[in-house]
Amino acid sequence: MDHCPAEDDIPVTKREYDYLNQRHCQLQEDYVHLCQKFEALQAENVKLKEELQKSTFSYTTVKCNIGQLFFLTGLTSVLFEWLVTKITGSLERIIQKLTLEDHLLVILMKLRLGLCNTDLAYRFKLSKTTISNILRSWVPGMALVLKPLIKWPSKSAILKNMPKTFKRNLKNCRCIIDCTEIFIARPSNLTARAQTWSNYKHNNTIKYLIGITPAGAISFLSPGWGGQVSHKQITKESGFLELLEPGDEVLANRGFLIRDELAAYGATLHIPHFTKGKKQLSAQEVDTSRQLSRVRIHVERVIGRWKNFKILQTVIPVSQVNMLEDVVTVCGALTNLCKSVVSK
Repeated sequence: MDHCPAEDDIPVTKREYDYLNQRHCQLQEDYVHLCQKFEALQAENVKLKEELQKSTFSYTTVKCNIGQLFFLTGLTSVLFEWLVTKITGSLERIIQKLTLEDHLLVILMKLRLGLCNTDLAYRFKLSKTTISNILRSWVPGMALVLKPLIKWPSKSAILKNMPKTFKRNLKNCRCIIDCTEIFIARPSNLTARAQTWSNYKHNNTIKYLIGITPAGAISFLSPGWGGQVSHKQITKESGFLELLEPGDEVLANRGFLIRDELAAYGATLHIPHFTKGKKQLSAQEVDTSRQLSRVRIHVERVIGRWKNFKILQTVIPVSQVNMLEDVVTVCGALTNLCKSVVSK
């Protein structure tokens, strides 16, 4: 029987041995280089992932910068997180790749910055349709959740929080009212176009009656009316009068010719004195008008803060007018979350 020699027994020439040894050393060097290259690529991969995460628009990246978060949403991180807890369970994610916080960020950026859907789609790497779906689902839901923040307070609550500037001559002031208008695109329907035309703004608008407490909180927001409606009509038909009680004082500007309507509810109207038909106002009338102007300015400041949500400064497309009431409610509620413009 022939004997098969083991591999170790097979003689190798010195030349072959030197070549194999050299090849082994070369492969070891290549292995070390490849390990180093792999580690470098791993480090680069981690760095690129971090940079990608930073470049991706999300609440995770935005919340790290307090100033940026406030600019984008008008809220502090504490209020943002509080809002998340309020909406949890009431609103659902439309797209799974976005967190609940990211959905809220989309809404707040739309309201605060007045961004178009294309802009938001680009930032969040979504389609315009997805952004539209988020807005149409979330804005009405948020309005429902946040509407209780716009509350008509009791008389005792008003008195308890009455600023000093009101205590001398306007201690029974329940509310300061004004109307504000939001521009909308020109409707194609002729009736709608006529009803929304505002002679004051020379544009098609939706008009809202807004009431604030002496302490500077929005306490009343009417439904939207076509810009053609008068201050008097909107006050009579918006449900505002039914909230008043005998002895209440309401502050307004000269455009509110509602003295008799308020008197029917036992309330009093305070407006600056008219100069029409008079050579000049008496010293007392000048002083009263000056005091009213001094405190009435608060309603303009609150409206100004409310309209810091720049969507209310844009021209609302006709296709989105049916959402405007919910938008107005959410912006009003969020305004009430911020520090008052009136000093105690």
